[in-house]
Amino acid sequence: MKELFDRSLLDLFEKLSFSEYVEKIRTGIKEPKWTGDYKWAKFEITRLWSPFSAIFVPLFVLLILCTLAFNEPVERMVVVDIIDPTPIEELDPVPEIEPLPTIQPDVVDFDASFDGNSEFQNDNAAFANEPFSPQPALADTVAIIKSPIMMRRILGSRSPGQKGSAMAKFGAPAGTEGAVMRALRWLKKNQNDDGSWNNVKPAMTGLALLAFLAHGDTPASEEFGYTVQKAIEWLQRNQEGNGHFKDRDDHDYSHPIAAYALAEAYGMTRVPSVRESAIKAIEVILKGQHMSGGWNYNCNHEDRDDTSYMGWCAQALKAAKLAELYSVGDDRLDKAMRRAIKGFKKNYRHGYNGGTFGYTSPGNTGLTGVGVLCLQLLGVPESKEVRNGLMSLEKTTFNWNGGGTYNKNYYWYYITQAKFHAGGAMWNSWNKKFSPVLVGNQTIIKEAILDVDGRLVDIGFWAMNKEITGHTDGVVMDTCLCVLQLEVYYRYLPTFQKPIEMVDDVAVVEDELDINIDI
Repeated sequence: MKELFDRSLLDLFEKLSFSEYVEKIRTGIKEPKWTGDYKWAKFEITRLWSPFSAIFVPLFVLLILCTLAFNEPVERMVVVDIIDPTPIEELDPVPEIEPLPTIQPDVVDFDASFDGNSEFQNDNAAFANEPFSPQPALADTVAIIKSPIMMRRILGSRSPGQKGSAMAKFGAPAGTEGAVMRALRWLKKNQNDDGSWNNVKPAMTGLALLAFLAHGDTPASEEFGYTVQKAIEWLQRNQEGNGHFKDRDDHDYSHPIAAYALAEAYGMTRVPSVRESAIKAIEVILKGQHMSGGWNYNCNHEDRDDTSYMGWCAQALKAAKLAELYSVGDDRLDKAMRRAIKGFKKNYRHGYNGGTFGYTSPGNTGLTGVGVLCLQLLGVPESKEVRNGLMSLEKTTFNWNGGGTYNKNYYWYYITQAKFHAGGAMWNSWNKKFSPVLVGNQTIIKEAILDVDGRLVDIGFWAMNKEITGHTDGVVMDTCLCVLQLEVYYRYLPTFQKPIEMVDDVAVVEDELDINIDI
């Protein structure tokens, strides 16, 4: 059987005579195309044509080229008519232009020296070894103001070119910026993949975003740009149609904090979508304000003015004002800020050793710093409530390990800013207390994250005692409040100006936009 099979295979390769070969091709090509004879004939024709075309086609082309080369050119006669040129008329000569005389500018003597109190003093020697986050000065990919004009009332001294000068001018001790950088890197490392921070996500994401913005970081920053961008996008994605935010706490402290962050983010980026989100959030605050000027939990209209909750609402309105969220002619924001002044004064109480602010009525609580700072930001830094409140705050100590169940760090956040805006001896005294204590109580994790140069660097955080139960939400909140205090030197310019207008016994201050052109 095997021999028969082998023989049948050999028959397929049996050599044909030339005439048989040609005849087989001729008959096969006439068969239907699906038959084996037709396919074999077509294959053989193709196989035979290939060497033929490879040899004879080039020879044919070469033959044509040789024929053309040896052909003698045919002479042709071309008749050319010569036309006499038309004479060109002579043009008038161009008059010689006399050069303009060179104008020499007047020389004016200018004294370039600065005294010790100059606002533009640039003494950065004390911070030569402080770590700074590298970032573009005034360029932005997603969002930042692209003009070289720096609106200092909006951004304070946050730009890289002015940060060191501000720290020197307002007395930042050595080590503060190092603690700030460690904290920002800790926040970066502990940011959730979706861009938020735990526990109450809208509030903690808002606080963390404020910490980066205060440092001058935007989506264009080299080291923290992506962190900032993710935080902004998370707040936008998780904002509901009515302006509130998902995953908020029971009293909705989250809302004014997140609104504050979005308003400030728009002020530093000018992204239209951020403006839209910020306005939706601020509208909730405007609609939730009582006729008395205060606010209650959840921005509801119950007859209760909560100084603590009001503090975040007032800061959000101030950020919205600085960011110019509302167009000219829309005075609702201005009216809300004027009413807020009355709201804070409603909870003020005068005493023998100064003045204090109560929780929901006139009294003596830890919220005096809230009332003082917010009245400063709202434009009445010279009011009696501010002056007397600052007097009572003179007794405040900064003891990190002190007792109590309320988070003193929450109160210090306001007090530090209030004393900074007051300036003078009061600020100098407080500055020597709070900054070294914060720097010394930061928990540092060595070589925990890569910086922009690929080097392992330290990170750090703050955490109050576990016994603390009031005004606290864990390590993220404590870290954000501490880093915001250490950024006070360049976060905002101090409110030293006096009120310029009185409306119904309420001072109204229009923020001057000091323009500083960096060339």
